[in-house]
Amino acid sequence: MLDIEILKILQFVVHYSMHLLVPGLLAWLFFRKNWKKAWLIMLATMLVDLDHLFADPIFDPERCSIGFHFLHSYYAMAIYALLLFFPKFRIIGVGLLFHMLTDYIDCLWSSCLY
Repeated sequence: MLDIEILKILQFVVHYSMHLLVPGLLAWLFFRKNWKKAWLIMLATMLVDLDHLFADPIFDPERCSIGFHFLHSYYAMAIYALLLFFPKFRIIGVGLLFHMLTDYIDCLWSSCLY
């Protein structure tokens, strides 16, 4: 069985790859005409993590951000989903929802490791 520290490192690599690299792949697959711009917009949606600054402590590896931080709430996710219906905001919606999926996957990892 893998050592717990190796799994934590793997979690870190997967989490940040999904935040930084996979949006580039999504941009290339679905917004190919302007994929670089789409990728940058999706990277900018990581500003949604500013809601972590209102938590105490700001970062807790054992805390799931989904449902805890206000910009990671189910109400916020419903608004992000609505953005998909407006072409001007679709890339933002995709970026925010993928960010939520990434954080949810991180919650699953954390529930097994901590």
